[in-house]
Amino acid sequence: MLEAAALAIFAALMIGPALYGLHMYLLMFLAGRRRRHVRAMQRAVRADYRPRVWPRVTTQIPIYNESAVAERVIRAVAGLDYPRDRHEIQVLDDSTDGTRALVDQVCDRLRGEGHEIVVLRREVRTDFKAGALAAGLRRATGDLIAIFDADFVPGPGFLKELVPLLESDARVACVQGRWGHLNQNESWMTEALSLGMDGHFGVEQPARAWNGFLLNFNGTGGIWRRAAIEDPAVGGWQGDTLTEDLDLSYRAQLAGWTIRYCQDVEAPAEVPADVAALKSQQRRWATGSMQSARKLLPLVWKSKLSLATRVEASIHLTQYLVNVFMVMMALFGRSLFWFIPVERYADWLAVSWIVILLAAAAPSVAYMFGRWSLQGQIPGPGRILQLIALGFGLSLNNTVACAVGLFSRGGEFVRTPKTGSTGTRAGQRRYAVPGGLLWLAEILLGLFCLAQWAWFLEADRYVGGTFLLLFAAGLLTIGWQSRPHGATESSDPLPAEGKLAAAGEVGK
Repeated sequence: MLEAAALAIFAALMIGPALYGLHMYLLMFLAGRRRRHVRAMQRAVRADYRPRVWPRVTTQIPIYNESAVAERVIRAVAGLDYPRDRHEIQVLDDSTDGTRALVDQVCDRLRGEGHEIVVLRREVRTDFKAGALAAGLRRATGDLIAIFDADFVPGPGFLKELVPLLESDARVACVQGRWGHLNQNESWMTEALSLGMDGHFGVEQPARAWNGFLLNFNGTGGIWRRAAIEDPAVGGWQGDTLTEDLDLSYRAQLAGWTIRYCQDVEAPAEVPADVAALKSQQRRWATGSMQSARKLLPLVWKSKLSLATRVEASIHLTQYLVNVFMVMMALFGRSLFWFIPVERYADWLAVSWIVILLAAAAPSVAYMFGRWSLQGQIPGPGRILQLIALGFGLSLNNTVACAVGLFSRGGEFVRTPKTGSTGTRAGQRRYAVPGGLLWLAEILLGLFCLAQWAWFLEADRYVGGTFLLLFAAGLLTIGWQSRPHGATESSDPLPAEGKLAAAGEVGK
């Protein structure tokens, strides 16, 4: 009985990661095969676009307690090279601290310089970011809607580079640019995260966008066609998941719209440099992805999309489940062989381990391909090991978030605190994420992995259990660095006299 159970768990640990790993190899192939053709075609579209009048654009900047970066993003958006009489700026400020006064000051100055800029505020953060974007859309005057989160610093040419890709086809709902990294070299963690993001924007996004698969808007650094958001078949911004961007983009494509991705247009952003902030961001993405999968997969499989597209969408929407297999590997991966007679299954186990190793190598190969595709560099083995350890360290955090997403609807949108870091100058921590006890569970699981590694060290001939050592390093580092310490609230709370006196939206 124990032998059968052990074999079943081992099979799950092999099949699950193998599916996602082999899928990553396929995405690399798809991203590479049309890379030159699509980029050349997009460059030609941008070069040939000569409008008599540029379309009117509303740029939305959703902000919530972002005193470290609010002025930077507002000024960057005001500095976009786009006709001022065709560009409206909306600052969607849900802040409850001194960010509000800062926003008012910078917007007053920019308004005096001739920019069309409005500050919209709500008394209650209904539906969080999705609600703020929807409220702003009702007041917007633009036919195109650009969106930048508070930590982004778009370059002057961003709008003029992407608008032609929307205008060249009336069925294009959105054009997504890629993210750059303002503080890539700030720490080992920002270096690893930047590499991981390059894998997403250098492999996953182009593979889907350039081969007819369903693509996700990344929530920022892109431009939407207003008509697509307001299409009754799409349903607009909705707050029943924590990934309103993924949700809207899938609903738009299921309604017949398309989304384009432009790899050549970059919007630099701040990478989380604080472990607690990173865990908060990952929890939101993992929870929201699972909520979106529950909501959207029935629609995907009822649609008339090709079987390949539906399968790929299913893998895409459930990709955070990889973390569940990682935690299972940490818990059972080595101890299973107490219950499996290795001699009896030697041939089968040998093949299984080859499959597992190939699947495990897929993300690393993808990260190298993505970095080469975007920056012309190939990261060294040290950087890859850092990212692997970081992924192992986040696995328990993301597994818990997946469980929450599978059994809950909506939830609080906990924004990722920013510091204003630029890489050459570390930002000041003004906010922190409220902690819990998960850090303790991560440390305990890390110690368990370390104990397993030491116990089986000789049996594994001193190299076979290396994955347990990486698990231990990642979990212990993430757990220890995210233990409760410091304040959890802003250092500059909103004075009582600055609070809104009336409910509803307030425009300035």
